[in-house]
Amino acid sequence: MVSFSQQSYAIRAEKHTHPVAKQLFETMERKQSNLSLAADVSTKAELLEIADKVGPYICVLKTHIDVISDFDQDLVTQLQALATKHDFLIFEDRKFADIGNTVKLQYGGGIYRIADWAHITNCHVIPGEGIIQGLAEVGMPKGRGLLLLAEMSSKGMLATGAYTDKNVEMAIRNEFVIGFIGSRRFTEERDLITMTPGVGLHASGDALGQQYRTPEHIITENGSDIIIVGRGIFGPGKDAVVEAQRYRDAGWNAYLKRLDQN
Repeated sequence: MVSFSQQSYAIRAEKHTHPVAKQLFETMERKQSNLSLAADVSTKAELLEIADKVGPYICVLKTHIDVISDFDQDLVTQLQALATKHDFLIFEDRKFADIGNTVKLQYGGGIYRIADWAHITNCHVIPGEGIIQGLAEVGMPKGRGLLLLAEMSSKGMLATGAYTDKNVEMAIRNEFVIGFIGSRRFTEERDLITMTPGVGLHASGDALGQQYRTPEHIITENGSDIIIVGRGIFGPGKDAVVEAQRYRDAGWNAYLKRLDQN
């Protein structure tokens, strides 16, 4: 069988049975973008501004909604409108990590009501498989998708080895799961998407242990599907539109190079 990473996003969209994964692949193909923006900002105005500026160049907007100091439901309404306007999906990087019953309440309720507006969210599987089942009870009826944190991009992370393997096993047998946060393709048993944070045009790091790898390393060599970029696009002194275009082109060219290796 041809590896999923050697198939085009268009072909994977045709074959996929999960509505969010299918929508994501179709968006990537349509926009010729495998770039996700990590919009780690702290105010409503900043989030809406960066989403509107960079929206045309991304397939996914990744949010941390709980750091927005002036959150309100109008923010959700405007984010959904921008997602429609610019044709991207919203990924709330919530990193759920509690027992199934608790995450059901966190995902479906509270002030954020994440399941109502985020196409994708994610979780740690430290509590066991019940966390996936709890989130699925809320998200599946709404047509949402889940990523498992198989790896992280920070120095000294503990998500390695047997723990990563357990993530893969759980993902294969839970249809609510559409993929992983990680640095590579993990399995050929299901077409599971990998989204990779810690990507920079030049490999480096920061003072808090973040490690950066290039789009070519992540997409072409490791078989990941989507690069997640934040400060590389809208950090101090950067033109967010110019940088988003650079990262979009780098990610897409790395994908085309991977397909050419067939």
